[in-house]
Amino acid sequence: MPLDPKVKATLDQQAALPRLSTLPVDVVRQGIAASLHLMPTSTAPVAGVENRSVPSPAGELPIRVYTPQGQGPFPLIVYFHGGGWTICTLDTHDPICRELCAGAQAVVVSVDYRLAPEHPFPAAPDDCFAATRWVAEHVTGLGGDPERIVVAGDSAGGNLAAVVALRARDEGGPALRGQLLIYPSTDLYGETESRRENGQGYGLTTEDMLWFRGHYLSDPAQAMHPHASPSKAQSLADLPPALVITAEYDPLRDEGEDYARALRGAGVEASFTRYDGMHHGFFGGVGVYDQTRMALEEANIWLRGVLGVPQGQAENRVTAQP
Repeated sequence: MPLDPKVKATLDQQAALPRLSTLPVDVVRQGIAASLHLMPTSTAPVAGVENRSVPSPAGELPIRVYTPQGQGPFPLIVYFHGGGWTICTLDTHDPICRELCAGAQAVVVSVDYRLAPEHPFPAAPDDCFAATRWVAEHVTGLGGDPERIVVAGDSAGGNLAAVVALRARDEGGPALRGQLLIYPSTDLYGETESRRENGQGYGLTTEDMLWFRGHYLSDPAQAMHPHASPSKAQSLADLPPALVITAEYDPLRDEGEDYARALRGAGVEASFTRYDGMHHGFFGGVGVYDQTRMALEEANIWLRGVLGVPQGQAENRVTAQP
């Protein structure tokens, strides 16, 4: 279908800004921090939000814990934000985490993993895996249920969630109930139709992806490692169930959908939903795009299913059905 008019309006506004791939990383980060007050916010009701830190391979790692209303113990979602392993923060993804906390009736632990280029691969997956293990070991102190943990993330964060699921399988746990992968990067050198079709004019460009990858990887050969490109794993068997959310006008569309198909081919319960008319990043457009609400509701219904939350227990925030 045609590009959603609201997405087109957003892209028209972005077209007046300098291209991300032409800017130094610190300038991009400063711009994001300065424009946080202009970004979408969430009014989803949560009982509490607390900033904490956990041990990681390189010292203390900041996290943000969102606790839902109601009586625990709750299931728990470990969330990894997007931003090309290079930009974005706990604050940029606060709306998504609030929506998942309220909608899935789950504690959400958002992880502020180390960013490239200061901390290139494998710092980010090492941090995310360490944080997930810490959460599993301390889940009761967070108000969570140790038997009901999932990982989730968008874009680069979807990549990291998939990698954490692989490492949990291969490195002795923790046991995970699911993986929510929102337009994930699964093959850093992937050559797909959607990369060719959508690499210009839809927000995330081919040059942007090269910019991110160049900062993240110290050596292009690292892209073949499954902890960088999870689609390169020798086997995808015995992984937790997955929901993959993609967007029609996203360069990463095909690799996300291909990953879901590969999971199914390996015997994993996996599905994907493509949101037509949308572009990369739409999942964060809380209150902006109608399909963002639809995707959030689909994600929350799926999360409640894999986490064993009765469908009537969490607040019903449906405005439309996908």
